[in-house]
Amino acid sequence: MSAQMFQTFDNAAAPGAAGDRVKDVRRLMAAAKVDVLLVPRADEHQGEYVAPSADRLRWLTGFSGSAGLAAIGAKVAAVFVDGRYTVQVRAECDGAVFEFPGFGRDKITAWLIEKLPKGGVAGFDPWLHPIAGVAQLEAVLKPKGIQLKPLPRNLVDRAWGAERPAEPAGPVIVHPARFAGRSAEEKLQDVQKKLVDDGQDAVILTLPDSIAWLFNIRGSDIAHNPVPLAFAIVPAKGKPEIFIASGKLDREARAHLAAVAKVSAPEALTARVAALKSGKKRVRLDTGSAAFWFGRALGGAKGYVAGADPCVALKAVKNKTEIIGARAAHVRDGAALARYLAWLDREAPKGTIDEIEAVTQLEAERAKTQALKEISFDTISGAGPNGAIVHYRVSRKTNRKLKSGELFLLDSGAQYLDGTTDVTRTIAIGTPSREMCERFTRVLKGHIAIATAVFPKGTRGIDLDPFARRALWDAGLDYDHGTGHGVGSYLSVHEGPQSISRGGMVPLEPGMICSNEPGYYKEGAYGIRIENLVLIKKPAKVSGGDREMMAFETLTLVPIDRRLVVAELLSPSELGWLNAYHAAVREVIGPEVDPETRSWLETATAAIG
Repeated sequence: MSAQMFQTFDNAAAPGAAGDRVKDVRRLMAAAKVDVLLVPRADEHQGEYVAPSADRLRWLTGFSGSAGLAAIGAKVAAVFVDGRYTVQVRAECDGAVFEFPGFGRDKITAWLIEKLPKGGVAGFDPWLHPIAGVAQLEAVLKPKGIQLKPLPRNLVDRAWGAERPAEPAGPVIVHPARFAGRSAEEKLQDVQKKLVDDGQDAVILTLPDSIAWLFNIRGSDIAHNPVPLAFAIVPAKGKPEIFIASGKLDREARAHLAAVAKVSAPEALTARVAALKSGKKRVRLDTGSAAFWFGRALGGAKGYVAGADPCVALKAVKNKTEIIGARAAHVRDGAALARYLAWLDREAPKGTIDEIEAVTQLEAERAKTQALKEISFDTISGAGPNGAIVHYRVSRKTNRKLKSGELFLLDSGAQYLDGTTDVTRTIAIGTPSREMCERFTRVLKGHIAIATAVFPKGTRGIDLDPFARRALWDAGLDYDHGTGHGVGSYLSVHEGPQSISRGGMVPLEPGMICSNEPGYYKEGAYGIRIENLVLIKKPAKVSGGDREMMAFETLTLVPIDRRLVVAELLSPSELGWLNAYHAAVREVIGPEVDPETRSWLETATAAIG
């Protein structure tokens, strides 16, 4: 087995150090005259994932999840996380230092109102909070006499000092048209047309994946996300300007960018934004993702026009080339997963495999494709009770053997030049309990309900989300995460604007790729999740109907563990879907694997009933 490549298992967080680190920050807070300091997970670009140099929340608190916020008061502190991380935050953070009130704007503001007196001051770094987020906090706190104060220097960075890692400087590579499908010039025309149509002079782009998509470049500044950290200003007419460290650009990348944009150093950004303000330009800012700094630099709410980042909706709808690439990536990935699952079925019953070896073996199988560029996120390799931690990340400290009679939850993905994958399978190790099988089957019923859904134009993710939960609700069960997220094309594995969730308000459109991943988690015992990626198909007529309907094409081609299926809980149509899905996996993946794996695949995809 080859060495693991892209994921490490060191527990970089140091929960035991939190007390001293919080004390250091509190001393700086006193000098800055703030009563509470807000420390988000975000970086200056408001992306979901951050570089080590920007992982301030983890350094300060020990929490390693991808979403959260800490509030540090003079005598009390709290870490706010959503439902995916309620177990994890307690495991990673020192309960003697932090409270864990939950998540949501109401939880944060309620805590601040309770802990701060009238006239209290909450400090924040204006680069690390989006405009809308600050406005929402202020709307609740200002009537209570609590002030939000942007700070000139980041207090956590000052406490971190010389130990803080250097900022990333990964090389930029050109993303070829044979994978992108459209040139940067064509994409820029679309963005500029949107600005002209909306009567705006320019847009400031702050999201790294938007900039990577628009200019057909990729990078390696953020682990598992092939993006470079940069900012850009796109005018309605003329050449855009990209602000990026010159050390990231070789001759090819510089020439590629220079053909469509002015390339400037990051230090030039402040002056350019000031020029937009002095020129009284109508500047578009995505208030949900642009840092508060930009809004303030443009003169406040009257100095800019609030509007969605135009790249977000454009890149969500995949073009023909990207769709062909996604299908090819999933065939390649499915073959690697088949080889892996065959190996796991042979080795796991011996009782020697642990969560870390499970990860490294999977990376080795994907590496055999000779096409793997990265994994798309840290693999979730949860044996037994660790599977109940929704976004569990195995470390040498938490590493656990795959034991007989338990479930193993494996959520992983890959980055290939032609597509990004994300797949979760729940695997029985030994003989599962009846309860495990019944709850797995209810999750499967929800998965099938999404996979087989037909829906009219204008349908949003929030409309489909209950489909996945109905069978669980019938048994008094549920899960505390969304059913599906958008996925990029050799870009971020979590991509908006679409989602299948209680917050999914964006209409689904043909060409979008989403995940389909209902689950169930029994704390301290096991976790279940079944995830495939699906492509939204073009509307088509339904026999006997009077409206065209959209539907999903399932892209992922990996067997679902038949040993966990209670056939009598499935309707004939649900059983028919499962058998047809397995027949497709067998037909497509069978020719791509070795004879031993093919033999395993025949059994793993055999029809039920």
